[in-house]
Amino acid sequence: MTSTAAESVELVEHAPAVSLPLAGAAGRALAAADIVDAVPDPYTPGRWSLRAGSKVGAVAVSVPGADTPVTVRVTPKVPIARLFFLLGYSLDPQGGWRDGEVEVAEHRDLLPALAHTVERQVDRALRQGLLQGYRATEESALVVRGRIREAEQIRRRFGMTLPVEVAYDEFTMDIAENRILRTAVERLLRLPGVPSDVRRRLLHQRSRLADVTAIVRGRPLPAWQPTRLNSRYHHALHLARVVLDGSSAEHAPGGLRIDGFLFDMNKLFEDFVTVALGEALRGTDHTSRMQDPHHLDEAAAIRMKPDFVLYGPDGTPCAVVDAKYKAEKRGGFPDADLYQMLAYCTALGLCEGHLVYAKGNAPHAAHQVRHAGIVIHQHALDLDQEPPGLLTAVRTLAQRLVNTPRV
Repeated sequence: MTSTAAESVELVEHAPAVSLPLAGAAGRALAAADIVDAVPDPYTPGRWSLRAGSKVGAVAVSVPGADTPVTVRVTPKVPIARLFFLLGYSLDPQGGWRDGEVEVAEHRDLLPALAHTVERQVDRALRQGLLQGYRATEESALVVRGRIREAEQIRRRFGMTLPVEVAYDEFTMDIAENRILRTAVERLLRLPGVPSDVRRRLLHQRSRLADVTAIVRGRPLPAWQPTRLNSRYHHALHLARVVLDGSSAEHAPGGLRIDGFLFDMNKLFEDFVTVALGEALRGTDHTSRMQDPHHLDEAAAIRMKPDFVLYGPDGTPCAVVDAKYKAEKRGGFPDADLYQMLAYCTALGLCEGHLVYAKGNAPHAAHQVRHAGIVIHQHALDLDQEPPGLLTAVRTLAQRLVNTPRV
C-alpha cells in the first residue's frame, strides 16, 4: 500500500531524523537546497528520512503536478523570545532593543513571531507618516530640470533639442528606507504560515507604502545611513534586512519552486557572541576585530578568518575566539574545533585560545597542547538563561580575554 505524501513536515533543530512520506521531487529539492538533510528511505519507497540541522524557519516546496505545496517548518530549540533577543542585540546592541519591544510572547513558532514583530516595528516607524528624502534621478524630460547630462544628450539624441537628458535630486517618499520596508512586507505576505490577523495588518502596512517602489527580487538592497532623521525607522529596517537576507532563493528546474524564510542559527550565535564581546570591551584600551583575516603560512597561501581577535594597547593580538553553535558529540566537543583553534593560536603567536559553544558538558574546560605551550579553553554559554545572565557571562569571558597571558 502506497502512503500519501505529507503536505506539512514539522521538524526540530538538530533533533533525530524522522521518516515521512514525501514526493520524490520534493525530497530531492530539499536535499539539493540544503534546507534539511534529506535521503530516501532505502527500505520503504515513497518515504524520506529528514533531519533538521541549524537552519530554522519555514519553506514551501511547490512540486509540479501536486495540488498543494509541501510546507517544511523547523522549530528552534532556543525559546523564541531568547532567539529574538540574540537577534536584536546582534543588530543593535546600543539601541535598547529588548524582549519587551519585540512582543513575541503570543507566538510560539518562529515565522509568525517574526511576521508579527516586523509588522509592529513597521507600524511604529510609519506612525508619524512616511519619511521623505532626496533621491538622485536621471530621466528624459521635455523641460530642463536640474542639470543637463550633455554626454547622454549627444549619445541618445544626436543633436535633437527635445527631449532633454537631465539629472536632479527629487524630494520623494520613494527612498531606500521606505523601499526596504515595502519589500519586506511584500515578502512576508508571500511566506507560508503567517497568521491571518498578522496578514491583515501587513496588508494595511502595504497600503500605507503603496506609493513606494518594491525592490525587484534578486537586486541588491539600496544603501541607507542611520541618522537622527530616520531614527524611528532603525529597528524596522534592521528586521526588514533580516527578512530579506533570510529569504531562501527560488529553485525552478522543471517547474519546481522553493520559497520561504530560514534563520541560520550558526550565524546568529556567532554574531551575538562577537558583538556582545565587542560591547563588553568598549571603553578599554583594547581593540577587537570580527572575522579578522590572517594567513596560516609564511607564503600567505592558506587563509583563515577567526570570528573575534582581541588586540592589546600595542596593536598585537592578545586573544582569539571562535563561536560554535553545534550539537556536541557524545564524548565531548568535536575535535576539529580544537585543531582549528590550535592553528589560530600558532599563526597569531598566542598561548591561549577560546572556543565558545551554545552548550557544553561543563561551563569551562581547558586542554594543554603537548609540546606547544598552548592552552585551548572551551566555554559553554547557556542560551536558556535570561538576557541579563547571558550578558553577564559574556562580560566574564571578556575580562578573561583581557587577562590572557602574553607570550
